[in-house]
Amino acid sequence: MAAPLALLAAAVAIAVVVQASGSSAPTDSPSVTRTAATQPVRHTRAAPRFYVVKSGDTLTVIAGKTNVSLETIQRLNPEVDPNALQTGQRLELSP
Repeated sequence: MAAPLALLAAAVAIAVVVQASGSSAPTDSPSVTRTAATQPVRHTRAAPRFYVVKSGDTLTVIAGKTNVSLETIQRLNPEVDPNALQTGQRLELSP
């Protein structure tokens, strides 16, 4: 008679543990919630105002290095021939 009772007690204990671990209801245990105050801070550097062309640069490479769109570089430097960049040439990146 003790064996069936022990088996029943074990089954109940397993059911309680499974239910407690799978429960989506709030519990009394503290939980951590990340808020804007605990998010890592990302400092963005302001885009430089000018860029001096280096050997091997293209407008696309410069746009990637400076995080300034190709269109913006072209708009701010209408006199620049993208196919004839010269080392040391100064490009405007922001107004």
